[in-house]
Amino acid sequence: MKFRLPQRIGLLRLSLLAIVVGLVAGFGAVGFRALIGIIHNVAFLGSFAIDYDASAFTPPSPWGMLVIFVPVIGGVLVTFLVTNFAPEARGHGVPEVMDAIYYKNGEIRPVVAVIKSLASALSIGTGAAVGREGPIIQIGAAIGSTLGQIIRMAPWQRITLVAAGAGAGIAATFNTPIGGVMFAIELMMPELSARTFLPVALATGTATFIGRIFFGIHPSFAIPATLLTSQHPATLPSLLLFALLGCIIGLAATAFIRGLSLAEEIFEYIKNPYLRHVVGMLALGILIYVLLRTAGHYYVEGVGYATIQAILTGGLATPSLLAVLFVAKVCATSTSIGSGASGGIFSPSLFMGATIGGAFGSLIAAIHPAAGVTATTSAIIGMAAMVGGGTGAAMTAVTMIFEMTRDYDLVMPSIVAVALAIGVRRLLSLENIYTVKLVGRGHFVPRARHANMFLVRRAGDVMERDVVVVASDADFDDFLRKHGDAGALKHVVVTRGKHIVGVVRVNTKLRRGIEAAYTGISMGQVAERSFTLARENDIVFDIVQRMARHNSSMAVVTTAQGRWHPSQIVGVISKEHLADSVAESIKPFG
Repeated sequence: MKFRLPQRIGLLRLSLLAIVVGLVAGFGAVGFRALIGIIHNVAFLGSFAIDYDASAFTPPSPWGMLVIFVPVIGGVLVTFLVTNFAPEARGHGVPEVMDAIYYKNGEIRPVVAVIKSLASALSIGTGAAVGREGPIIQIGAAIGSTLGQIIRMAPWQRITLVAAGAGAGIAATFNTPIGGVMFAIELMMPELSARTFLPVALATGTATFIGRIFFGIHPSFAIPATLLTSQHPATLPSLLLFALLGCIIGLAATAFIRGLSLAEEIFEYIKNPYLRHVVGMLALGILIYVLLRTAGHYYVEGVGYATIQAILTGGLATPSLLAVLFVAKVCATSTSIGSGASGGIFSPSLFMGATIGGAFGSLIAAIHPAAGVTATTSAIIGMAAMVGGGTGAAMTAVTMIFEMTRDYDLVMPSIVAVALAIGVRRLLSLENIYTVKLVGRGHFVPRARHANMFLVRRAGDVMERDVVVVASDADFDDFLRKHGDAGALKHVVVTRGKHIVGVVRVNTKLRRGIEAAYTGISMGQVAERSFTLARENDIVFDIVQRMARHNSSMAVVTTAQGRWHPSQIVGVISKEHLADSVAESIKPFG
């Protein structure tokens, strides 16, 4: 196997490109939300207007009972776009981005950004129970990938731009710059270092700046200060209650993951994509109309921020209704995505966490009030736990909820609840809501990122010291006869005078099959010229880069500080030695 290091660009240039990605992703988020507003107003209210506040309930549609068919019409249009132009735009988007990062060198087709924007805006605007964050993540990632394909760069640099675009998209949408960076780190970036972190941070910061120009600097959800924990700091009993809430949310996250997977499997039995989506969206249309007639609002249509806002401000606190809305949202989101809608699962996760948390807090307040445990605080912590439990992104969940509420006192109980939610979910479902789809394709992504400890070991710690140095004119047959009793591989360095001319690995057992034969070839003729030189104190990272750059099969290690000389050879490093070093480095984590 041969490696080749592709062309790289400097960190300064990569950082400037990341700022461009942030700018485009920021304006893309603005345009995407405007497009959703136009489609929603036309589809539900019959008015061509751009103004749309997702945190306010949609008034009853003038179409009356015919509103049932609004999601159906949107579903037909979405199916046309996805089927004909970009199949990868179907679903919630993040798994496709992760797939591109780990299996496609960060390459995403440019058309995906356009089709994902249109398809997701149509899905959300016509009532599909999906979020707008997954689409803008995929859109931002596609922008970063496109730029990384237009300008020649190493795959890791393109992947960095993909992660930067994803983080920028979510940061601009939620006004959460730190959360955007954490999302990219936890779910998108195979490597975390200064050369990858800086571009991602610049992209998310730029996108957040653009978002604040258009959306303002206020948090995503407006919550009266009197309802937050700063008025009633959490105590040990309240922390224990929030721990219980985290366990409950872990069960809910597992139910959501399995419900979504089950819905996708069931709808796959309908082979025609148009019929599949029509059936799903018709079921959704009936559900939102029934909710309107029985509970007063559509509740689960679209991103669902209005319901979340009502829970957080105390306008929706009936435990039985919140439990019904949780079940309805799980069914609505699973049906929407499973049948072919284009949209994310982040907003639905927030919705589900808020309903369970709100119901939990209301019950505690009614049964035995505890300081800091209210419907509002429980809903906020439930949102963090549901996002963390479902996606596995613990730091992202805690950070984003803090940035969305600006209440620091929520951080500690959020950490407790998120940790337990992830723990319970992992006991019941090893894969999270993003990776479960990839595993179904046979594409696995790492669940943990260990430091590459083998890369910082010295050559002297990794090399094979049993090395034979022979002259290039030495007879190959004589070598086999001399070392035939060793019964193992011999690493040989071939020299000519004061120069190293090649390397070869010889299986000395070959002698048994050719004892009577005479090949007449010399060691110089069988030696490979694809080798590189290293010193004992060189670190493995540099040696791997050198081997890749020169397509080397082996590195010859010497004690030389100046000019190389055969007498200073102390060992060799082959690719097998590197593999052994990797295995040794991960033993502590096994």
